[in-house]
Amino acid sequence: MLEIFERLALAAGREVMRVFHAGCAVDRKSDASPVTEADRESEKIILAGLRAAFPDIPCVAEEEASAGIVPPDLDGAFFLIDPLDGTKEFVNRRTDFTVNIALVRHGVPEVGVVFAPCSGRFFSGRPGRAEALEIDGDYQVTGRRPISVRTAVAPLAVVASRSHNTPETEAYIRDLGAAEIVSVGSSLKFCLLASAEADVYPRFGRTMEWDTAAGDAVLRAAGGMTRTLDGQPLLYGKRQQSDDEDFANPHFIASGKGGASGKSGTSGKAGEASPA
Repeated sequence: MLEIFERLALAAGREVMRVFHAGCAVDRKSDASPVTEADRESEKIILAGLRAAFPDIPCVAEEEASAGIVPPDLDGAFFLIDPLDGTKEFVNRRTDFTVNIALVRHGVPEVGVVFAPCSGRFFSGRPGRAEALEIDGDYQVTGRRPISVRTAVAPLAVVASRSHNTPETEAYIRDLGAAEIVSVGSSLKFCLLASAEADVYPRFGRTMEWDTAAGDAVLRAAGGMTRTLDGQPLLYGKRQQSDDEDFANPHFIASGKGGASGKSGTSGKAGEASPA
């Protein structure tokens, strides 16, 4: 399965970069978030490949979900796909956008890949093993090495969103004391923790499950964890939520070994919509 994920992410990433270099129009979805040809074409590649290889496993993909296309039954295993995480980064000609594919089983992200085609950074994870892959100019894997989270020591390296920040995030970072801030977009934030380049990623803004599942799978495979503000592991496949829409995440803290945890007294309810 992981091999298929990697192949599809590379194919989708190639198409994303074709559109990136050619330029494209930017449309707006019903929630006012941007969507481009790159989002749509990447999703088509990934969904076609997953449905051919695993016809019995349902898929939840961002653009299909935005169009109201969601499988009715997600009780077992299902795929979560974000064909272009960081569309704002893509539109603004930044390099942090990624292609994300994840397998969720019984609420837990078990297998995932995160590919940043502009920078060539590629991360994968399955239970017990996470890797950083080396990619050449022809979108072929030329090498791979195992990665794992590090034990946090002061000052903590905190990963923050480049496009979205909140007063709660700033207050959380202040409460940590002296900290190094690493600014990066999209799901690469999870991967920096997984590869021992940072210690904690606090998120007090809105995310959806397809924004986080693949990066979260890589982080957990590397020995880290993503928890809600009450200290519980972040779960996936959330539907019929009383205070939010299907697949919306609460606020969370992702960390490696010895990283910071949720802050008591901070609301876990998501704010206005914004990509990870």
